[in-house]
Amino acid sequence: MRLLSLVPVLGLCALAAACSDFPEFDGSQSPGVASAPWPKLVPLAGLMQAQPAPRAAPEMATDLDARAEALRRRAAALQGDVVDETARGRMDGGVVFPEVPGA
Repeated sequence: MRLLSLVPVLGLCALAAACSDFPEFDGSQSPGVASAPWPKLVPLAGLMQAQPAPRAAPEMATDLDARAEALRRRAAALQGDVVDETARGRMDGGVVFPEVPGA
């Protein structure tokens, strides 16, 4: 089936989906929700200052330091040349196409 013939079919599917009814959400609330008071709004700055800064346990800090050092060593190992001198010489030579007899 050609792609162009699918366009009207997809359009009809979209129209059929648009004609459906939305489900009722009134029954999904608990009985006291409608009469409950609104929550109080508080400034965000006060909430952020009230929390102490997170601290790492000493054993966790040791593990994190070891992991960071391993990642630094791995990054340093990846800093070398990607192409060695032999491959670089072959690439600098370019591509030599073979002669085709009778061409």
